[in-house]
Amino acid sequence: MAAETVSLDALQARRKSVRTMGALAYLPDRPLIDIEFSDLSYTIPSGIRGKKIILRSVSGLFRAAQLTAILGPSGAGKSTLLNVLAGYKSAEASGGISINGRPRDLRQFRKLSRYIMQEDLLQPHLSVREAMTISANLKLGHSLSAERKRQVVEHILDNLRLLGASDTCTSRLSGGERKRLSIALELVNNPPVIFLDEPTTGLDDLSSSQCISLLKSLAEEGRTVVCSVHTPSARLFAMFDHVYIVAAGQCVFQGPGGRIVPFLASVGVDCPLHYNPADFVIEVSSGEYGDHTEKMVAAVDNGRCYSWKGIAPSPPEPELPSCSADIVSEGSETSCSELMDISNKTYNFDSSTWMQFRILVYRMMLQTWRNSSYLIMKVVLYLFITFMVTIMFWRMGNDGSKTLFNFGFIYTCIIVFLYIPMLPVLLNFPVEVQLLKREYFNRWYSLNAYFFALTLSRLPLELFLGTTYLACVYITTGQPLEISRYAQFLTICLLTGVSSESLGYAISSTLGIVNSIFLGPTLAVPLMLLAAYGLGGGSATIPMYIKPFMYMSYLRYSLEGLTIAMYGNDRAPMACPPQEAYCHFRHPKTLLVETSMEKANFWVSLVGLVGFYVVFRTLFYVLLRRRLSSRKSFPALNMVGQFVKTYLTLAPRV
Repeated sequence: MAAETVSLDALQARRKSVRTMGALAYLPDRPLIDIEFSDLSYTIPSGIRGKKIILRSVSGLFRAAQLTAILGPSGAGKSTLLNVLAGYKSAEASGGISINGRPRDLRQFRKLSRYIMQEDLLQPHLSVREAMTISANLKLGHSLSAERKRQVVEHILDNLRLLGASDTCTSRLSGGERKRLSIALELVNNPPVIFLDEPTTGLDDLSSSQCISLLKSLAEEGRTVVCSVHTPSARLFAMFDHVYIVAAGQCVFQGPGGRIVPFLASVGVDCPLHYNPADFVIEVSSGEYGDHTEKMVAAVDNGRCYSWKGIAPSPPEPELPSCSADIVSEGSETSCSELMDISNKTYNFDSSTWMQFRILVYRMMLQTWRNSSYLIMKVVLYLFITFMVTIMFWRMGNDGSKTLFNFGFIYTCIIVFLYIPMLPVLLNFPVEVQLLKREYFNRWYSLNAYFFALTLSRLPLELFLGTTYLACVYITTGQPLEISRYAQFLTICLLTGVSSESLGYAISSTLGIVNSIFLGPTLAVPLMLLAAYGLGGGSATIPMYIKPFMYMSYLRYSLEGLTIAMYGNDRAPMACPPQEAYCHFRHPKTLLVETSMEKANFWVSLVGLVGFYVVFRTLFYVLLRRRLSSRKSFPALNMVGQFVKTYLTLAPRV
């Protein structure tokens, strides 16, 4: 026991020395954390009613101050195990997970842990220093001054060898730099637990070695670092303090990597001298040398044995008392009883919702402004549409002989404000959701702050381009130059645009790019048909069962609102050209009667569009919250979603 105390005291002393040498001294103190799990199982739906077992009652212990690697063949369940331990997937999991001897409270644990996913998703139009500064402002809030935050950022960038690239745009970083930046962003508030999903994927041998060396140094400072790794080299394998190997959803080995060779010999498999033990144990787990899986699982009792008992034990590891004790160790800065207090006091984020909102609005608008290709494409698109609409409907607005053509202009405006705001969202937001999932899961900000920041940051560009487009085409097509009519026309068009954008967000919040691009335009077709259904035939000819569906299309309200804005409110008769003998639609009321809109009301249309905007935004919020939740709600919606994924999707969700 004395040896254990000395080891633990040495670890605490090393942590203090590291923290007093630089900017890390200003970061919040965190406890040492051991993660233990027992009889952990995980199943996923397969088909409509079937289930597939991914993890089969595995157990294990991951200690603080150790770099732990989860290895296994493809499909063995290593990423699933990492996801369950991190809390990223918890709905279908069963079994027990303990933190320092106490059952894990997922809400509290998420505050103390960070999950770095396999794909390095970064804000593409920010520099490295800007990304780190925003992360520091979100995670540290008002606890540190701006100067202290700057020191923390510089210290972390220096430690992770990113100072030389601090002014480089993240989209131009190399693979190793992107991985180190992903880690740096999560180190800002000194998390005691770090999960990484295959951090060496896509890196060359040198970058992989640098990445693992970095993780080992982070673990030596007292953090619990757990990562899944796919076939590490012998040099990388030797860097891990603890190895956990899974095969077919079961644990086949747990312990120091140096014990793997004698362990395999004990089950009747000898590793050749020239073989990498990591490669060989994965090949054995895959069944290439016969079926030894059951013997390996039995030898470690499916992970219940922390170290394989067939080999003499190594020097004792520093053990952390369970949280039933009052103090972790003498001289420790954080007691076990304080472990829960830290989470409870800070669960509501280190920065306020208002501060998160302001930072996110700044980041989103900066991203939009720097995305020059997107801005140019959007401006060129509006200019092209303005040109086409102008030459098709030139000076028709006050021409009594071309009233029906001008009605086509109104319908064209609806189509423009249906597709132009919606399509970019369907294409871009499914990718942004992946970045949102990482930042939201790692508790950078609340969903409310993100939702309102996204709503506000998108408005200026859409309103500016939409207003500019309408000002041009309204004049060139010869519409009545009355402020009230133009204001009504502009209001209806802009409301149609933001409603279409909100519908696009609702679709893309739960589907991938391919399915979003398919479903969005497909759904728009019946909306356009219902908006124009029954025109010219009179309301008496419309079947009763169709009428409710007509007003379930928000484009119907747009069409009625624009038509009333142009031809209602006692508009004077339009001019009939001398070359025309008779202008049937010279009187605006004639068009309203022919299109069955004589009883339409502008304010009803306005309220209807506002209502649909609120409905679409609410639907977007609910679906996005469900997408980000580790525990899915709404069982009926889950069944529908499973049916769509199984039988109707065109491609996997991105």
